Amino acid sequence: MTFPNRCARAWEAMPWVLQGTAAPQDNEWLTQHLAQCEACRAEFEQQSRLRLALSLPADVGLDPNAGLDRLMARLDEPEPAEPPQSVRTSPWLSRALAAAVLVQALGIGILGAKLWWENPAPAYRTLSQDTAPAVRGAIHVVPDAAMKLADWDALLRGLGLQVVDGPNDVGAYTVVATRGSAQDTLKRLRATQGIRLAEPVDARP
Repeated sequence: MTFPNRCARAWEAMPWVLQGTAAPQDNEWLTQHLAQCEACRAEFEQQSRLRLALSLPADVGLDPNAGLDRLMARLDEPEPAEPPQSVRTSPWLSRALAAAVLVQALGIGILGAKLWWENPAPAYRTLSQDTAPAVRGAIHVVPDAAMKLADWDALLRGLGLQVVDGPNDVGAYTVVATRGSAQDTLKRLRATQGIRLAEPVDARP
């Protein structure tokens, strides 16, 4: 019986153990593994014989025919049976997973569309764009630079304001009230902390 991960570790430890430089715990571990793994035990014996042959004096005669005979005998051995193939995933399970992924993707798309519909992005303009025509009842609003985006969105929602232009080069937005009068909205904006300026668009100096 082989243990792929453990066998790899055993092959790495064999040279150190054979040279006597392995740590005691590695030596003990390899001994226990060899007692359970026939393939590693055969490899360890082969490496042991190879190391012994390399350590023999040069004048010791070697029998190449014996080695050739052993090699031919191993080639004549029947091939080992192929390991059983891994269990394939059933077609039903694959279809179920694909359906789950599709449903999740559709859900994310619907949620994104809903969020976009409820929270449309403000219309930003660059300095090179022409100024949009003034909307009746529109108000120029300059929020403080330190105001968080979440606070700005909450203010727009609370006062029923819709951004129609901006920010411009001074950080001013043009907003219109979707409920209530523009005059009342202007007063509430001027009383809100974090609003540096709130003036009607059609105001005359």
